Amino acid sequence: MNKGFSSFISYLLIILGALIASFSVACILLPNDAIDYGTAGISILISKLTGFNLSLCVALIFAPFVIAGAFFLGLKFTIKAIVGSLTYTLGLALFEEMPFELNTEHFIAVAFGGALLGFGLSIILRSGGCIDGSEILANIILKKITDKTGKNYSMMPILIAFNSVVYLAAFLLIDRNAALLSLLVYVVATLIIDRYTDHFEAIKQVTIITKDENALIDAIKRDLNKTCTIIDSKGAIAGENKTMICYVNYFELQKLRDIIQKNKGTFSTVTTIDEIIR
Repeated sequence: MNKGFSSFISYLLIILGALIASFSVACILLPNDAIDYGTAGISILISKLTGFNLSLCVALIFAPFVIAGAFFLGLKFTIKAIVGSLTYTLGLALFEEMPFELNTEHFIAVAFGGALLGFGLSIILRSGGCIDGSEILANIILKKITDKTGKNYSMMPILIAFNSVVYLAAFLLIDRNAALLSLLVYVVATLIIDRYTDHFEAIKQVTIITKDENALIDAIKRDLNKTCTIIDSKGAIAGENKTMICYVNYFELQKLRDIIQKNKGTFSTVTTIDEIIR
């Protein structure tokens, strides 16, 4: 019952976050000549240049990334991504028709819109969802690199490169003011996301204390294709046990949480790692 209720709440939060994000884009950012970032930004550019319906562009651009995420990130993540993206798309269609005007300067409106967007995205990410394909793409690329090299890397360089292309396109195809205002959106939204998700683009160190490490090791290898460091340890009350250390990215962390929850009698902590020196 507790697990089912927790899952229900996570979906409600994803829907809430997607509605907040779509309101920010449709009612604040777009009327003030700014665009979202990531695949949503690409969708907005296509809509502005072609006149196609914005919500339809968002759905069509995001669909391939959701399909790819199903293969690399699992069914649970994919369902949450679909719920979030559908809510975001429907929210755009709804809020575009809603009369709303923020009577203030462009700079202030865009800063506020970026903060509101970041808040909505933070709720989605903390609930295990996603409404932007650039994050899925970055995760897939990192998974391929990790599988090949055995090393863990941050998503940040990939996300910066992806969004640089989006803003360069906005600069060349729309105008410089739109590109600069959109860059402000990205900076403000990222600051908010980092504040409430503890640097989701960074590597996470998960420390697990358990008496039965074999089931956890097998699940981590099978579901995440990851290894971990195992240390003999001893608790003052529990006695002999094992301490496992595993490094994952933010989206893999959601799957690792599910693995840990299925194996009772564990104690775990999560730490954000700024840098790994080899």
